Amino acid sequence: MTTALIIGGGIAGPATAMALHKAGIRSVVHEAYDAAADEAGAFVTLMENGLDALRAIDALEPVLDRSFAAAGVDFTSSSGRELGHVPMGDGRPGGATPRTLRRASLYRVLYEEAARRGIDVVHGKRFTGATTTAGGRVVASFADGSTAEGDLLIGADGLRSTTRRVIDPDTPEPRYTGLNTVFGYTRDSTAPASPDGYRMIYGKRSFVGYTTAPDGETWWFVNMPGPELSRAEITGTTSDQWRERLLALFAQDRTPAADLVAATGNTMISSNTYDLPALPVWHNGSMVVIGDAAHAAAHAGQGGSMALEDSVVLAKCLRDIPGIPQALTAYEGLRRERVERVVAMSARMGDDKMPSRLKGALRDAMMPRLLARGRPGTPGWLAGHRIEWQEPVTVS
Repeated sequence: MTTALIIGGGIAGPATAMALHKAGIRSVVHEAYDAAADEAGAFVTLMENGLDALRAIDALEPVLDRSFAAAGVDFTSSSGRELGHVPMGDGRPGGATPRTLRRASLYRVLYEEAARRGIDVVHGKRFTGATTTAGGRVVASFADGSTAEGDLLIGADGLRSTTRRVIDPDTPEPRYTGLNTVFGYTRDSTAPASPDGYRMIYGKRSFVGYTTAPDGETWWFVNMPGPELSRAEITGTTSDQWRERLLALFAQDRTPAADLVAATGNTMISSNTYDLPALPVWHNGSMVVIGDAAHAAAHAGQGGSMALEDSVVLAKCLRDIPGIPQALTAYEGLRRERVERVVAMSARMGDDKMPSRLKGALRDAMMPRLLARGRPGTPGWLAGHRIEWQEPVTVS
């Protein structure tokens, strides 16, 4: 039986392990941290296409149980004017409504499902490199001095992927998009909730989004232009310091954003936003990258969903295409155009979040008219993507 070494235990790692398990391929997930990757401060929305990928590997119901629906977005200008409503999905029959949950909750449910299926996850294994034996086997090395051997190595190790650099030492670095992000949670805000999902606010100096969970807690984020934050700034800036900075950003706005931040305690965390537009090399022999290690989109809300799609498509290719190198080539052929299209769309969305007086005036004037004409939400080619597990992968 083929054995896969999976590097990384975020979203793509355990999802790939489950997809491979369904395809009859054994795998072991190697996670750098001593416990499941957490990122407790952030939350994620899985779109219809990501939920469909979970359905393909029989992991949808546990995620639905840990999440809540996010069917649409209400947009607001910096003056508080309602600009209109956009559905988050494409509304195709049979599609699940997009769902929001904490990233940590998604990690936990994927780990629980992997464990229930008997999949091995090894913690404390920070990947440092790999070699290929004369017989074509891959030997992975870890920082603790240990090694592991398998038939292929799958890099699901995220934006700063070591696997990506092993496959191609000249690989490009992720690109900083010019926006910092701050997340927070509050139960004390009086900001009006969206009836079916998110409220997004185009502020004069920031972009704000928030949603309210069924238990009444409001989850929010702020995108704001600024220099790339150092690791020390990310870990060392307190919630009180962020509150002061954010309230200053909102001073010219007449929106609920200031109330959200003022009502938030010590739950704020920050990050930079990056993307990875076009990776020249995805695989080399018996090694391949997936998810954010291969493509990262900062603003489309599709990072988790794209990773889940990758997991299922890769498993199908390994199931159906004889020879690992040939299967990896088929996987890239099926995925590259789609994910690069998502990253390009995400970059345009990031540009739209950059504050501009002229851009804001045009948006405030045009958006209500466009939405009143029935402008669709998420493009059908994106959210409407479906993966049929039983459909065989063929190469021409």
